[in-house]
Amino acid sequence: MTTTHPDDEFHPPTSDDPYWTETCWFTFTVPERKLSGQLYPFFRANQGVAAGGAYFWDETGRYIHDALYAKNFWHLPIPDQPLTDITLPNGISYRCLEPQKVYQVRYEDPDGGDEISVDLTFTGVLPPHYLGDKHVDQPGRYEGTIVMRGEVIPVDSYGFRDRSWGVRSQFGQGLMTSPARRGGYSYATASDRDAFHAITMDFGSGCVAIHGYVLRDGVWAKLAKGRREVVERDDVTGWATRVVLEGIDELGRELHADGRTENRLGFFLNPNLFTVNCLTSWTFDGVTAYGEDHENFSAAEIRSFSREFRGDKA
Repeated sequence: MTTTHPDDEFHPPTSDDPYWTETCWFTFTVPERKLSGQLYPFFRANQGVAAGGAYFWDETGRYIHDALYAKNFWHLPIPDQPLTDITLPNGISYRCLEPQKVYQVRYEDPDGGDEISVDLTFTGVLPPHYLGDKHVDQPGRYEGTIVMRGEVIPVDSYGFRDRSWGVRSQFGQGLMTSPARRGGYSYATASDRDAFHAITMDFGSGCVAIHGYVLRDGVWAKLAKGRREVVERDDVTGWATRVVLEGIDELGRELHADGRTENRLGFFLNPNLFTVNCLTSWTFDGVTAYGEDHENFSAAEIRSFSREFRGDKA
């Protein structure tokens, strides 16, 4: 019998705060079709409710209403099931096959029809990387199929997952419980020997790394410092089209990653987190590999950014 890992399961809330939150995010791509997909349940244990988002997009759509498929259900009851084998009312289904490494990831449109069906297996290519004791990031390989409006689309590419648990308010000027009003989430995996990941936050002087790693020639090290900069933006939306990430890991190795976004979807992942998620072609260490770049804004910040961008173009 397989023993589960505590961080694959729900965590008992440490307080009665109504904003105690758990997330369990899986993100995957089909690069040759510029297709991205992600499943993102958002659990509020003390309220007994969950949200469940399923998003699929390519370069033809930018928003929820014109994406290939996008639905986010709020105020779902949390099933009386372990997180390691759970099916939500919105159609998201997860099953842990090997603790902290292999997961079955499924989605069926709860409204029926043939718009979308997902059956994937995620296999971690590195051990989970912890940010403190309440956040986990892990790169992995996805294999399986997406069926979209009757078309079977094979999936065999690198992607990512993360988990978090703790109090996460939906109020405030900053992201999460941070004073930072915007930030980034960037990664690419060329193989199980070459990859990088960085979470960046802007505390007033640009997006600096607070978490991440460099994997080079099979040698892994934490990111000691780094900086993410958007160097080119779309003329219509202002969203990133080219991103540069510079960093140094704890072994003293330099990272220079140049990313070009190949699709973009902007949406509220939760009420105080507007994100622009992009399939991104990254060049780093002499290799080119797909991954993602996210530009994250608090609700107040995306309003301010959008006003300023429109003013610059007026």
